[in-house]
Amino acid sequence: MSSITDETIDCPVIVLVGPTAIGKTELSFELVERFNCEIISLDSVQVYRYMNIGSAKPSREELLSVKHHLINIVDPDEQYDAARFVTDCMFAIRKIESRGRTVLLTGGTGLYLQALLQGLFDAPPTDKYIRRELETRLAVEGRAVLHQELCRVDPEAGKRIHRNDTQRLLRGLEIFLTSGRTWTALIEQQGQDVKKRIFTKIKQVGLSCSRDILYKRIAERSVVMVKRGLIEEVRSLRAMGFGPDLQPMQSIGYRHANAYIAGTWDKATMMDNLVRDTRRYAKRQLTWFKKKRDLCWFDRKDKNKIITAVARELF
Repeated sequence: MSSITDETIDCPVIVLVGPTAIGKTELSFELVERFNCEIISLDSVQVYRYMNIGSAKPSREELLSVKHHLINIVDPDEQYDAARFVTDCMFAIRKIESRGRTVLLTGGTGLYLQALLQGLFDAPPTDKYIRRELETRLAVEGRAVLHQELCRVDPEAGKRIHRNDTQRLLRGLEIFLTSGRTWTALIEQQGQDVKKRIFTKIKQVGLSCSRDILYKRIAERSVVMVKRGLIEEVRSLRAMGFGPDLQPMQSIGYRHANAYIAGTWDKATMMDNLVRDTRRYAKRQLTWFKKKRDLCWFDRKDKNKIITAVARELF
């Protein structure tokens, strides 16, 4: 690989992350008002059109009141990954910068943030024959078997990737079968010869709260999502031809509604599993973000402290 010239971003950039249901959206609108921000979504499901309730997407009124980027930009059957996110995100950042405004990156997809701030490694291109073979195995043997295989050849990737994350599960095995190297080894190599983005004015904020409070908020939001029409939203997606095996349809909420529609679970079981799996997802998010040294952590209620810290360091 040849080295690539670094890229400098001089406009103020606020990063607001944390586990699902912690209250990022509410705080983001406070920051928008205080610091003249435009929002860039850091969410791997909100990029998809028609997937509104299960992704906790801002309402139509909220999207109209504040300029948002990277929401509703692809259909659920389109491929969207970290590399595409970085390209789209940098385009949005330059637009915001040209208007003399502040960038507010907010969401819970840690991989997207890492790709933006630390760069992407050169992974082997998709091999359509190996991918087809893996997809056939997935249909016949199931996710659990393939996940066990990934854990065997690449234990660290096995820990990072949940067995229901079909896209990344297949990609992890594909990288190993294509190159003979693990995804983890390629990640460790990143930083040696990749494009660096230098953010000269950036403040990274992580939101936290007690586990009891977070779990209570997750349970309440899960109920609200179903009441607002999550199941009906998934029925509509399926009627449009977006099948349950698509990667975004396997995300939290959508996977659960699909199982209910298919008759695999009754409604009570769906709700129990939705709350349980959302808790587990939040725990994985926290584990990921807690490893990031540049994040400054605040309690979710410390709005004034957060605003003060951002103002002091960026303005």
